[in-house]
Amino acid sequence: MKSTVIEHEKKLAAYESVSLVKNGMIVGLGSGSTAEHMIRKLGEEVGKGLSIKGVPSSEKTAQLAKDLGIDLIPLEKAGKLDINIDGADEFDPQFRLIKGGGGALLREKILAYNAKLNVIIADSGKKVIALGKFKLPLETIPFATPTMLARLNEMGLKPLLRKLNGKAYRTDENNCILDVDIFGVKDVNGLNRTLIEMPGVVETGLFLKSTDLIIMGQGDETLFLRNDW
Repeated sequence: MKSTVIEHEKKLAAYESVSLVKNGMIVGLGSGSTAEHMIRKLGEEVGKGLSIKGVPSSEKTAQLAKDLGIDLIPLEKAGKLDINIDGADEFDPQFRLIKGGGGALLREKILAYNAKLNVIIADSGKKVIALGKFKLPLETIPFATPTMLARLNEMGLKPLLRKLNGKAYRTDENNCILDVDIFGVKDVNGLNRTLIEMPGVVETGLFLKSTDLIIMGQGDETLFLRNDW
């Protein structure tokens, strides 16, 4: 899919999601390129008078929202979010997601857990029959990461330590990211349980039950996919 088409579809989905945001709402602000389109559109609406509070899922998102004049509050003051809007790296017909390509999976999952309504915005290229085309990110404690690499290799998951400028990438929580290969895994739920039980794994990029609605750009259309398909 050409990048111009992808960007067009991302914007369609992102802009449509902003129509769900109403005055007085507390809004979870996702991270990543599609979420960025949403935040910029939300900033435009705030400039026109929309009154909301945002809870960001990453330091990068927080800075962008501040620059756009969106009022931010910490999660502990927000309580339950009215709506959480975020992107995804993949989603399947069971509304299961892979997230974490941007490294914000832990905070993103926390916001999703604390939201009344979880909305995923995506271009049509993110829809897959089975998860695993995109590598699965795992957030790991630095102390455990070297031995975790060995253990995951033994499991046949081909882990790669994510790097930035030649050094180990660090999340906003100062953890590492291991990207693993789950292509062909039949029991994704079982694998998630196995991974999360491994000491040193903080969180996985598998979002298995959190999504209520997917707004997907497809060509010049916007499709609303509800969690009953």
